[in-house]
Amino acid sequence: MNESQTLAPHHSDQTPHESSNPNDAVLSARGLVYSFGRTPALRGASMNLERGEILAVTGPSGSGKSTLMLCLAGILQPDAGEVAFGSRVISEESESARSQLRRKEFGVLFQFGQLVPELTAIENVALPLMLDGVKRASARTAAATWLERFGVGDLAEVRPTEMSGGQGQRVATARALVAEPKILFADEPTGALDALSGEQVMTQLVRVARDSGTSVVLITHDARIAAYGDRELIVRDGLIEGES
Repeated sequence: MNESQTLAPHHSDQTPHESSNPNDAVLSARGLVYSFGRTPALRGASMNLERGEILAVTGPSGSGKSTLMLCLAGILQPDAGEVAFGSRVISEESESARSQLRRKEFGVLFQFGQLVPELTAIENVALPLMLDGVKRASARTAAATWLERFGVGDLAEVRPTEMSGGQGQRVATARALVAEPKILFADEPTGALDALSGEQVMTQLVRVARDSGTSVVLITHDARIAAYGDRELIVRDGLIEGES
């Protein structure tokens, strides 16, 4: 992953597990099972994500699509099954290793952006780089470039409370992509926006992902947003029910 300088590739604090990865997918899941207490959320879900692909994951509320994304991103550890990133079975790695993976290889974008309200736009976008050891000046330079790419460069010194919903989500998208992750996980990224703002965010997100070769897992219940994907997986009752 890169910003104004090239970041070193990730080296886990443990030896990565090896796994066969069907179709040479950049990310794959096999037989994922996850429950919240006695309530099953995933019941054996399996899928592949190809390099550079924008994959829309759809399904009704409560179907398990967000839980699937959290397992794929290493935020949740499945009760059974495996998630493989290349040859690494990340579902078997420690929380420390998975956190480092999210800093270096994965970007995560949530519905409400989750910007730090006390920080300006440029500080929010620079934050992931600084947490990973990039010097402040270099991180701010990279952050300014990404704000410009998303059309919000003029908001660099503005705090989230002074932004519109669409502006805030574009800043949050820039933050998720500033380290140039191999995979972006976007959970209902336009769910809190009006139709026009949602289209603007998705148009810019897709353009930047295509330019950088970033694979995207796009969680949405909106057919208009799913249409931005190259492929659509339908999740129902914790299983992948179909593909279009």
